Amino acid sequence: MPAINAPSWFSEETVTVSTAPTCGLTKGGRLLPLLNPRTGARVMTTDPDTGQSVTAINDILLSDALALQRGERTSTMRDIPASKVLPRTRVPVYYDRRYHEHFISEMQTERFQGFRSATLAELAESGVISIRGGHGSPSSGQRIGNVPYIKVSDLRAGFVNINPTNRVPRSIAEAFWKGPSSQLQAFDILCPERTSKNIGDFCVLMPGQEQLLLTKEIIVIRPGARADFDSFYLLWAMTLKIVREQWKRVIFMQTNREDVGDRFREIEIPVPNDPETAASVSQQFRSYYQTVAKARTNLGQYLADSGDHHFFVSDSEGDIETQEEEESA
Repeated sequence: MPAINAPSWFSEETVTVSTAPTCGLTKGGRLLPLLNPRTGARVMTTDPDTGQSVTAINDILLSDALALQRGERTSTMRDIPASKVLPRTRVPVYYDRRYHEHFISEMQTERFQGFRSATLAELAESGVISIRGGHGSPSSGQRIGNVPYIKVSDLRAGFVNINPTNRVPRSIAEAFWKGPSSQLQAFDILCPERTSKNIGDFCVLMPGQEQLLLTKEIIVIRPGARADFDSFYLLWAMTLKIVREQWKRVIFMQTNREDVGDRFREIEIPVPNDPETAASVSQQFRSYYQTVAKARTNLGQYLADSGDHHFFVSDSEGDIETQEEEESA
């Protein structure tokens, strides 16, 4: 067989990855028109074969391929050492370093003087933070008790929203807890590990919500023994845009939902050099959640004392059917 000459851009040492967001086709297989981002109108171009005016196609992947042929690189192209392109991470977005580069650039500004940076993995390994997953996922037939079961859809708008109709018996909860307690603490911060676009959006576990059963697809993060900051600083750091953007690189799309695996441990956050800095920048978060916690406690106590309202806050309202069964027994 005749030898095939390698193209000029070919390399055995590196793999060129395109993170182009478009390839000229819609999800339905139709041509994807290029739109003017200011007006929303279609961009027109001239067909080189017919000379007629036609709609331009939004195909950044083609532009990257043509740039590769010319020996050029675009903002959506990266040359990755071949040894670092592993089977488990052969997904283009994983090699898009723009989000991390933006983080590094911002960390060098005056705003972040007094901070260093570290990945979640580095902080966990050094005992500055602790990271764990949820407890497990009981079957739908087991959801008949009085211990609230929290799914990823219950993490919304910064809070853990307990669904009073979705609870399991205490014995089932303890089996998933592997003991008599959930090992959760007030002001733990939680986020989905595997769902849709809310991966990386953190919520706060409020006082009175500690004894919950969390589905296994939830990440729980809290300050560790060596931390110079509290949960409110951690929430401040995790909700920074330069941190939140990094999740786009580690979330891989599957056919039915998105997956983050343990790649979130690669996310880098600002770390304060002293406790005073941590307390200062996170004061608004601390004030907000502590104020809400006090109001929830007061309301929960009133509801528990009166027993007249169908309004679920923490454990202030028991399951009516369970109460009737206990009374009849």
